[in-house]
Amino acid sequence: MCLVISALAAVFSTLIWYVSESARNLKVSLLCWLFWGASIMWFVDLIFEYAQEGAAVFTPGAADLLNDAFLGISIVTAALVIWIAVMLAKDPGNVIRGILKKDLAAGK
Repeated sequence: MCLVISALAAVFSTLIWYVSESARNLKVSLLCWLFWGASIMWFVDLIFEYAQEGAAVFTPGAADLLNDAFLGISIVTAALVIWIAVMLAKDPGNVIRGILKKDLAAGK
């Protein structure tokens, strides 16, 4: 489930990045890298788990599916938090700089 959630996030973020010029300006490519990296990580994890447990990997219980879904959502949330932090630090639209300049000019 982690692999499915991160792969879907990777595909959607890549499509958004490819289609929208404003998404490229908002550094959506960072999200693509984070989601594709997570997808590769979970795929490698699946390969090693399959090597240890065999076909039982593909028939998890309901509790395992729920835990994996929560983990997948946590990974997507963590990537979004990283992306927002980078967006705030880089400020590609100069939004924060404009607000600070306006506040400094009003304070004088």
